Amino acid sequence: MGRSPIRTVLKPLQSLRGMVDLLPGQTPFWQRIEATAREHFRRAAVEEIRTPLLEVTELFARGIGEATDVVGKEMYSFEDRGARSCTLRPEGTASVVRAAIQHGLVAQGPQRLWYGGPMFRYERPQAGRQRQFHQIGLEFLGHADPRSDVEAIAIAWDLLMDLGVGGLSLELNSLGSPEDRQRYRAELLAWLEAHRERLDPDSQNRITTNPLRVLDSKNPDTQALLAGAPTLADALSGESHGRFLRVRQGLEALAIPFELNPRLVRGLDYYGHTAFEITSSQLGAQATVCGGGRYDGLVEQLGGPPTPAIGWAMGMERLVLLLSQAMEAGTQAPVTAAQPDLYLVNRGALGEACALELARRCRQRPGAPLAVQLDLSGAGFDKQLKRARRSGARWALVLGDEEAGAGQVRLLPLDAEAGSGDRVLSREAFLALPPHELKRLG
Repeated sequence: MGRSPIRTVLKPLQSLRGMVDLLPGQTPFWQRIEATAREHFRRAAVEEIRTPLLEVTELFARGIGEATDVVGKEMYSFEDRGARSCTLRPEGTASVVRAAIQHGLVAQGPQRLWYGGPMFRYERPQAGRQRQFHQIGLEFLGHADPRSDVEAIAIAWDLLMDLGVGGLSLELNSLGSPEDRQRYRAELLAWLEAHRERLDPDSQNRITTNPLRVLDSKNPDTQALLAGAPTLADALSGESHGRFLRVRQGLEALAIPFELNPRLVRGLDYYGHTAFEITSSQLGAQATVCGGGRYDGLVEQLGGPPTPAIGWAMGMERLVLLLSQAMEAGTQAPVTAAQPDLYLVNRGALGEACALELARRCRQRPGAPLAVQLDLSGAGFDKQLKRARRSGARWALVLGDEEAGAGQVRLLPLDAEAGSGDRVLSREAFLALPPHELKRLG
C-alpha cells in the first residue's frame, strides 16, 4: 500500500496587536454613532470630505510638529518603492487642510467640513485606544469670528448629548497668539529649568523639545509642582483676552457649561487661541471624548494662503465604549443589528429557484422595498422555520415546490404583533401589498 500524502496543518493567522476586528455584533453601535453624527452635521450644513489613509510623511512633520510625541514616537512611516517617505495618517486635520489647499477649496471661501475614518498611532493598546483607531472630526476653514469657536463646540456638545453620553464636562483655555506663546514659552522655560530636578524624566526631556507639553503631564508630582508655574493667561495680550472673553460669553449664552483650565494644552503644535476638551466621568482615567481648538497658522504652514480655522475630533472607540456601558446600565435603548422584514423559507428544486427570484423582487419593490433574508441551507422546513424565528423577522414566507408550482406563497406571522395563522397568497398579490397591509394579514 502506498503512503498517504502528508497534510500540512496551517496555523490560523491573527490580527496585529492594536488592530481590532469589528464584528457584526459590534457594528450596530458604530452605525448608530455614525448616523447620529451625520444627522447633526446635516443640520449644521457641514459637508463631508474623505482623504487618503496614506500621506507623505512631511505633511505631518510640518503640520503636527517634529517635536510632538505623535511625530517623534507614534507614526507608522515607511519608504515606498519610489523611495518616498509615507505615513499612515495619525490624525485627520492635516490631511483635510492638505486636500483643501490642493483642490482650491480655501480659495472658494469658508469651508465647513467633516470627516470620519481610521487613524494610526503606534502606542500601547488599552480600553478605548488602539493602534488603528477611528475618529469623527469637524473642520471650519476660513472662519475667524469667535462665534465659529462657539458653534464648533456647540455641535460637538449637542452630538454627545444626543448620543446619551453622561457626565460631560467642557474644559476651556486660550493658547493665545504666536507672539503670546513665544513670550510665555520664554517665561515657562526659565521656570522649568529652575525646577528641572523635581520634574519627572519625560517632562525633563520636553523642556528642550516642547516645553508647553510639560503642562499636560500626567505625572501627579509634576502636576502638583506646576501649580506654582507661570500661566499662559498672564502672558495673553489684550486682544487675545478680548477674543477669549467673547468665546466664553457665547458659550454662556447657549447655556453650555464650561470650566477654565489654564494648564490645558493640545498635543499638536498647530493650535492657538481657543483650546478645549470634552470629558466624560464615565470613562475613568481615559476621560477625553472630544478635543480640539483653533489653528489659524496651519493652512499657511502647509503652503496655502493665511486662513483662520478651528476644528475638533472625537474618538469612536471611546464613544462605542460609553454607548455599550449605558446600554448595560439600562440608561440607553438597546442597540441591535438590523432585522429583516421577511425570512424566506424555501425547499425543493422549483421552490428554491422561485425563492431566489422572489427575494430579489421583494428587495426591489417600487416605493416599498423589503429587507429579506433568504435561507440558503436546503434544510427541512422545520429547521428553516426555527432559524426564521431567531432572525427577528416579523414574517416568514414559505415557498416549496407545491407553492411554486401554483404561483403562490404561504405567509406565516413570527411575532404576536403580526397576528396568528398563516395565509396563502398569489406571488403577484403579495408583491403588490402596501406595507401597512402586512400588519393586518394575521
